[in-house]
Amino acid sequence: MSDRLPPLTALRAFDAAARHMSFQMAAAELNVTPAALSFQIKSLEEHLGTLLFRRLNRAVELTEAGRVLAPGAKDGFEALSLAWRAARRINDSGSVTVTAGPAFTSKWLAPRLFDFARAHPEIELKFSASLRIVDLERDEIDVAIRFGLGPDTGLHSVPLDDEWITPVMTPELAERYPTPESLKDAPLIIDDSVDFLSLSTDWATWFRANGIDHTPQHGIHFSQPDHAINAAVSGAGVTLGRNTLVQHDISTCRLLAPFRIALGTKARFRILCQEGLEDRPNIKAFREWILRQASEMEDLTQNHTILDVSEV
Repeated sequence: MSDRLPPLTALRAFDAAARHMSFQMAAAELNVTPAALSFQIKSLEEHLGTLLFRRLNRAVELTEAGRVLAPGAKDGFEALSLAWRAARRINDSGSVTVTAGPAFTSKWLAPRLFDFARAHPEIELKFSASLRIVDLERDEIDVAIRFGLGPDTGLHSVPLDDEWITPVMTPELAERYPTPESLKDAPLIIDDSVDFLSLSTDWATWFRANGIDHTPQHGIHFSQPDHAINAAVSGAGVTLGRNTLVQHDISTCRLLAPFRIALGTKARFRILCQEGLEDRPNIKAFREWILRQASEMEDLTQNHTILDVSEV
């Protein structure tokens, strides 16, 4: 028996039929007639020398040979499709597909995108605001922006500035609560999204860093940081804002960060891409733009004393 592979059209017909367990549905997927699909599968069986399907009255089922072949055919076409898309993307310098969390997308990226569009009108940006763990190759993502401690094994990773938190509030509330001690009586907004960090950066820790023995018992809880920040912008209370996410609201005077003490989180936002693709012109342009924008946050950092949470 020859090991020569049969035509790909026949293997594709078999793969579709094995996935659907229906010649009619497989034919519809491949945009051919059921008769044409049946002919392809019959030619494949002749090439192999054995049946791959048992034809029943109104259904089909795989034979033992079909069950052996089906996983390999499915994986093979998926790998081929993945490689083809990756090869096409190599020559695509006109777009960048980015995934970032909803908070980073809305509070950091969105207010700045006009600047990127003005500097790089030749590059189309495509965004997926999601915290879902992605496979950059399989999901056709060029750049991922993620927050945490890492590690980023097997990826090219460039960190943004250190992340720290400090109380932020509207100018009106800043007048009512002018000292750290006065925040004991303020309505507090609690961002639960940082609970995964091994070192606590909660309100009790911040009060302790200011020499105040106070553990708040009540507050408005949000699972997403942008929701907590938006609530603070509305005047609902005071939240511990992460410098990256509150910088734009502070620069536009919608929020103030009036107290000098801040807590370092040790976590960072990182810009991730596949190893070896970091110097593709579109990816490099986007990465360098983000780093330039991030450098604007240095003034905010210089106005605060950032404490190591492990020493508080």
